[in-house]
Amino acid sequence: MKTVLVVDDERNIVELVRLYLEKEGFNVVAAGDGEAALVQYERSDPDLVVLDLMLPRMDGFEVCRELRRRGDVPILMLTARSEDIDAIVGLELGADDYVTKPFNPRALVARVKAILRRTNVAAKGGRPMQVGNLRIDPRRREASVGDRRLELRAREFDLLAALARDPGVVLSRDALLEDVWGTDFPGETRTVDVHVAEVRKKLGDDGPQVETVRGIGYRLVPPPRGTAVAAQPPAAAE
Repeated sequence: MKTVLVVDDERNIVELVRLYLEKEGFNVVAAGDGEAALVQYERSDPDLVVLDLMLPRMDGFEVCRELRRRGDVPILMLTARSEDIDAIVGLELGADDYVTKPFNPRALVARVKAILRRTNVAAKGGRPMQVGNLRIDPRRREASVGDRRLELRAREFDLLAALARDPGVVLSRDALLEDVWGTDFPGETRTVDVHVAEVRKKLGDDGPQVETVRGIGYRLVPPPRGTAVAAQPPAAAE
């Protein structure tokens, strides 16, 4: 039985989420503020954390930052704000995904299942992929530009790998949603845009670029010729 830690200072939301998660066979523990969340995290060792941003004593951003210092538990953030900046900051701090309030509890459960499925399934087999100076190793779930390793969250890695499988080919937002998030994902294509923005930052100016094809989707293209490439380690002497 998977354990989910729900952190929210609104008791009705905690109980609503608890009700729907327990119906699906999850064990649910709860905390009403940021400090209590960290105590409960150490006590219950959850498989996933549903974390509200607006918390007393310590906000959700700080809790997320501290959880990342302690481990790699998947984090689904809840926010009452619709601005992209909150989602972006949460993802940069290490959250795996986010849901905007008000939310459909069934949709939240589907999101929890999707995150756990991807974090618990062993890395898919496959040969390493190379796009320009970008190398992706699906088995190790590692990606690098030159000798610079990319620190990618799980969804960011899956998104980049999906684009790298067909470099230069335009993939629609709907296709990326289905490939990376799954057919049961209840979110909107805007989720793809937010994750693409993060992948672009991490690829940097010296790596392949994720191009927007207006009205359709995205494609991955190698860096232009003449772009500086990160230095490679010298070959070992024979």
